[in-house]
Amino acid sequence: MVLYLTFLYWVKSWWGLIIVPFIYDVYITKKIKWQWWKEAEKPVKFLMSWVDALVFALVAVYFINLFFFQNYVIPSSSLEKSLLTGDYLFVSKVSYGPRIPETPLTMPLTQHTLPVIECKSYIEWPQWDYRRVKGLGKVKLNDIVVFNFPAGDTLCSAPQYQAYDYYQMCYSIGYQLYPNRPNPDSLSGEALRKYFQTIYNAGREEILRNQVEYGEIITRPADRRENYVKRCVGLPGQTLQIKDRIVYLDGKANKEPEEVQYTYYVRLKKSIPDELMQELGISMEDLTSLNTLGYMPLTKRAVNVLSANHELVESITLNKDASHLDIYPLNGNKHWTRDNYGPVWIPKKGATLELTLDNLPIYERPIKVYEKNTLEVKDGKIFINGKESNSYTFKMDYYWMQGDNRHNSADSRYWGFVPEDHIVGKPIFIWWSSDPDRRGLNGVRWSRLFRFVDDIK
Repeated sequence: MVLYLTFLYWVKSWWGLIIVPFIYDVYITKKIKWQWWKEAEKPVKFLMSWVDALVFALVAVYFINLFFFQNYVIPSSSLEKSLLTGDYLFVSKVSYGPRIPETPLTMPLTQHTLPVIECKSYIEWPQWDYRRVKGLGKVKLNDIVVFNFPAGDTLCSAPQYQAYDYYQMCYSIGYQLYPNRPNPDSLSGEALRKYFQTIYNAGREEILRNQVEYGEIITRPADRRENYVKRCVGLPGQTLQIKDRIVYLDGKANKEPEEVQYTYYVRLKKSIPDELMQELGISMEDLTSLNTLGYMPLTKRAVNVLSANHELVESITLNKDASHLDIYPLNGNKHWTRDNYGPVWIPKKGATLELTLDNLPIYERPIKVYEKNTLEVKDGKIFINGKESNSYTFKMDYYWMQGDNRHNSADSRYWGFVPEDHIVGKPIFIWWSSDPDRRGLNGVRWSRLFRFVDDIK
């Protein structure tokens, strides 16, 4: 009882006091026969014993995953070589404070979809407002963080498109439908805004017309969106800029991770030996990229080793090719790229920002989607919740997340800020790691087992 009341005090949810009389009856008064089935016939007794064990396990797992920790597997190479594909992480919810569930009615051990039958694993009602329980600390600069995918609020239901950024799809399709579109450099203000709205609407309507291919357009609550893991390279209130791949915060260069990767055009004289691939951490995915695109991600050490091997490598050149069409904000015209971005101010709770038609595309999504305001532009004026506004005071902190595999990471450069209500937790250690390129015991990365994530710089 003491433990349960302490838990209620921690989460500040006094509705849980309704359970107190039942706990008292189970251990003290025993008026209700909670385990009546123990006196039943053998078939009923056998069946109910399994039901009882299963229900207890599901409830226990639900609360442990919700408030204390959960397991997470690295599905892609966006954080290599810091975290590798096939790393299994112990993610602490207590480090930043667990969220009170916004979507409480969900099946344990699932994120948004039930396996096999491929349907939603949660019920959207009730939807509770965002609230976070006090944790051990806050997100710090260069922390590796697990969070819900911010742009995952809307997506196409067809399985092959569920992992795609829906908004990038709309703009990409819209651009294809307008090959002779006007040059946006000749537009400004409200005309530029209408230009991007036209592109977006065209792409969206095309998706709606082709539901056989794309499926229906569906939405997900914030806590039911895909889990992503990236490194926090920008904190609330900081001004971030990327110049020649280096991240600057308030004008000062932020130290890059030791194993940061960029893509390089590589011309080989012969195949890279397997031993050298293992030594340099080059995966089959990297070789596939080289064979299909002509470039692959490499660390600084790998570049130096390969460059010195003249019998193996003919040339190595940094990949500087980058488009600005898929860069956040998608409805802006900043000509920013993945290697040269910003400057952009990261919103901070309680801070007020002066709004203009020039910076509105950057902050429209936080104001409109994450903080649930109505926002319109009429005759060159900005209206928030029906009132003309020249400024906005943010209700939440926001973060800037990037992968260490900088040229192969879908991160804040492509979909913007991560709101504090999307933060899931902090990876503490790697409890298992298996190389997808190798099978059996040869695929186990023994040196990574039970390695603390904070030790990976």
